Amino acid sequence: MTEQTFVLPDVGEGLTEAEIVQWRVAPGDTVAVNDVIVEIETAKSLVELPSPYAGTVGELLASEGATVEVGAPIITIGSADAGTPAPAEPVSVPEPSDPGGAVLVGYGTGGAVSSRRRKPAERPVKASVGVVAKPPIRKLARDLGVELSAVTPSGPAGEVTRDDVVKHAEQASVFRNIETPAWGEVREETITVAAPAAPAPVDDSREESIPVRGVRKATANAMTSSAYSAPHVSVWVDVDASRTMELVKRLKASPDFADVKISPLLIMARAVIWALRRTPMINAAWVDTEDGAQISVRHYVNLGIAAATPRGLLVPNIKDAQAMKTRELAKALEHLTLTAREGKTSPADQTGGTFTITNIGVFGVDAGTPIINPGEAGIIALGAIRQKPWVVDGEVRPRWVTTVSGSFDHRVVDGDGISRFIADVASVLEEPALLLD
Repeated sequence: MTEQTFVLPDVGEGLTEAEIVQWRVAPGDTVAVNDVIVEIETAKSLVELPSPYAGTVGELLASEGATVEVGAPIITIGSADAGTPAPAEPVSVPEPSDPGGAVLVGYGTGGAVSSRRRKPAERPVKASVGVVAKPPIRKLARDLGVELSAVTPSGPAGEVTRDDVVKHAEQASVFRNIETPAWGEVREETITVAAPAAPAPVDDSREESIPVRGVRKATANAMTSSAYSAPHVSVWVDVDASRTMELVKRLKASPDFADVKISPLLIMARAVIWALRRTPMINAAWVDTEDGAQISVRHYVNLGIAAATPRGLLVPNIKDAQAMKTRELAKALEHLTLTAREGKTSPADQTGGTFTITNIGVFGVDAGTPIINPGEAGIIALGAIRQKPWVVDGEVRPRWVTTVSGSFDHRVVDGDGISRFIADVASVLEEPALLLD
């Protein structure tokens, strides 16, 4: 029998290491070429690695949770004769409804391994097998810590939907720590005040150390680099967004948008794209080269949307957003959000961004001074939209008011350009009719 050693490959984007998240096989399992053998986490995404060999699993050379460098051996597979790697195929990133994961260049697609034994004490099952739910929904439930059997299904066939899981998780987060203790049986008691006791020994459970790796490590490195290399300048303005809210309401009621999620973020995205066209330097980037510094001005918009996910902060971007109509942009925003929430954002979707929006309003935050995403010259934040008193034609009236704030690289763009850009975005939110060509 010939034993083959599989080393950790470069999954793309020039990454140098990855974390072993979950082995899908155990020693003694039989695998075929392209069977998924392990799930790894890079700084950008979760990837399922298929086997390039057919045979019997010998030894797992890296434990779950370990960070492994590209090129290091991770598993041995024994076979009657030496197998050969499968022919290269292009990367295929599945749609949110696809139960599979991102496919690695050079290894192709594949089915399930013949045996997927798990260590029962280490990975308890959180999703009931008696519940009707698609594999992506089950994974989302695991990521959010939701017990599927406790979720009320709303699907037409009695299945649990994505919205069911998210709604259950949101409700659980609100009530998880709210408990009302029962009244004691004793109406009164006397507590003796004793002399001060000796200091108690330190309880190690009061603190814990969390290794910095994966998405958190990549985010920390990127934010530190950006904060200390690009001179940030931040500005903000309050906006009467009442007409934006009216437009959102009309779009939701329109048959043309019946199957698309509509929110103020859609109007914000359209406003940003329009404003970038009027002030192109906001869409530029500072580039250091061997011949000196340059400013790269992009005549296209790869619009990044900061997304809080179970894996941490991700900033996937919508490629060529400037060429999209409102409905196309709405569909792209919905796909981006769902893919990020399910942990299926690919490395390619997180590179090449030109400008970023962060929707801090969903957390009830009014404004902030966000840090610029590396390789860009600006980031804009949409705050919470609330009803507030606002002066209209000399009278105080209740209006939907929000704050638009942003940070910009002062090496690339000056104060007048920054102010003009923010004012343009605010103008569209106040009067979305400006978007009409």
